[in-house]
This record gives sequence, structure tokens and C-alpha cells, in this order.
Amino acid sequence: MTDLTAFIAGLPKAELHMHIEGSLEPELMFALAQRNNVAIPFASVEEVRAAYSFSNLQDFLDIYYQGANVLLKEEDFRDLAIAYFDRVAADGVVHAEIFFDPQTHTDRGIHFDVVMRGLLAGMADAEARHGITSKLILCFLRHLDEDAAFATLEQAKPWLDRIEAVGLDSSELGHPPSKFERVFAAAAALGLKRVAHAGEEGPAEYVHEALDLLHIDRLDHGNRSLDDSALVRRLAEERMTLTVCPLSNLKLCVVGDMKEHPVDRMLAEGLRVTLNSDDPAYFGGYINDNFRAAAEGRGLTREQIVELAENSFKGSFLSDAEIDAHLTKVREYAAN
Repeated sequence: MTDLTAFIAGLPKAELHMHIEGSLEPELMFALAQRNNVAIPFASVEEVRAAYSFSNLQDFLDIYYQGANVLLKEEDFRDLAIAYFDRVAADGVVHAEIFFDPQTHTDRGIHFDVVMRGLLAGMADAEARHGITSKLILCFLRHLDEDAAFATLEQAKPWLDRIEAVGLDSSELGHPPSKFERVFAAAAALGLKRVAHAGEEGPAEYVHEALDLLHIDRLDHGNRSLDDSALVRRLAEERMTLTVCPLSNLKLCVVGDMKEHPVDRMLAEGLRVTLNSDDPAYFGGYINDNFRAAAEGRGLTREQIVELAENSFKGSFLSDAEIDAHLTKVREYAAN
């Protein structure tokens, strides 16, 4: 595994499923709480880390939203993004398409523009210092109603040239993709790409809805697709990218052990799988930690790891020319 660990470390890769609010490390949470004079329900960094013990998605979300309360000013969002990009620069990430949840902030009275300016400043810093390119994906919180999603889309209109896509996250069970069919149609009419969390805790039927009603360009998670053989064949035939998050699946008890993770089965079924960190500060690992955990747990080969890296670019929203350039670098690295 040592040789494979070194190989993973330098392998060029893109990250396609990462919630920027979920990269808020306890140390930064405490620093921002102090800077902004915000009370948080934890006495120490160690106490925060001890609280990161979840039995399901909702347990995680409860603490996730508490942590977000320290994000108030443009510089907070900038520092959050800079911290993420500084961390993944060491993991060989050369492109990232990051989720952000504006409703988490606008519902607290933080203006949409504050969030955008801060994140864009952090993204610009990453490109200047690390050469990492990035894109923003605006996620609607599915536990809120359709009207709230439409209001958020309206707030986003002045920034459409800086937002690549819309997504759908938060509590999945009981909030099927069909709930947001009209919002996603409106986003498509504005020229935005569409992605959605489906088939993490929700059933395979939610994946069908994401495909047929939301007309997604990329599927986030999608593990439960494996419950439906016809759906698996369809995903393979349509070359739909799945943004799979192994450590998240383990932490949220989607799988009981990394030895049970279906990543290699997905590859064998012809699915375009990518590996990602989801909420790295909360789930115990950034993108290379996810590669290593999957490789060790499932005995992935070097060729499978290269395929996962290639898929991360093939599934990105970069131009064909940019994708080809990245694929060349991956293959050159693998050949050495």
C-alpha cells in the first residue's frame, strides 16, 4: 500500500463533490467565532471533534448548521475557501467544483452577495497561488420549500456568469427530487447545469426522478442505484458521472465498513465513478484520504485509481480542450 499511497499523492485529480461549508475545520471555526464574537456550543477544538460522531445524515446536518453560524463576513468566506484550497493543493487537486449553500447564510441575514464575493476571492487566490481552477455550484436545501429555492435562484441572477450549476443537498429522505422539478427547469432556462444528491439515503427511485424530472448532468452519491439493475445499465449507457464519497458513506453509516464499499463494483458495472470528500472537516478526510481508504478497503489496483482520476476530469464541467489537457497529464503521470 505504501507505493500506492505515494502514487495517489501525486496523481492529478479534480474534486466534484465538496461542500465548502463542510470544510470548516474546528480550528478555523474557533478563530472565526472569536473574530466575530459568536458563541458556539463547544469549549474546545477537541470537544468539536468529539461531537463529530454521527449515526445518520440528519445528525451530521445539525452540527453542520451550528458551525456555519461563525461565517458572517466576506473575509470569513474567503478564508474558508483559502483554507480548503491550501489543503487540497497538497493532494494533487488541480480543479474543483465546489458546492455552497446560500440559504444556510441568507436565512441568518447574510446577504447573498457577501457569500459570493468571499468565495470568489478565495477561488482567485487558489488559482494565483496554486494554479487550481474552480467553479461554483449553488445548492438548494431540499428540506426547505420550493418557494425558498425560487427566491434563492432570483438572488443568484446577478452572479450567473460566476455560477456553473445548481445542485440539491441537505436531508434527502422525504424530500424527493420531484419537489424541485420546476426550480431546476427555471435554472436550466437560465443556462445553468444541474446536479443533485440522490440515492445516498434515499431509494433508487430518487435517482430516476433526478434523471427524468431534474434532467441532471451529474449524479451526486448514487450508491442506491445499485439496487436497480436497469438503472445501473442506464447510468452506464448515458455515461452519467457519479460523485461518490467513501469516507462520508462510512461516517454516515451508508456502509458499515470500507471493506463493504461498492466503488469497485461500480467501476466493474461500467459506471463513471469519481471519488470525493463531501464534507472533509466532518468526515475525517480530504480527497486523498478517500482515495487511500477506498484503495485499502477494496484492494483497488493502480489502473482503477487512474480510471477514477480520469473520470474526475471527464465528469467535470470544464471544456473539452481543458479536459483533454488534464487527461494527458494524468496519463503522463501514470506512465512514469
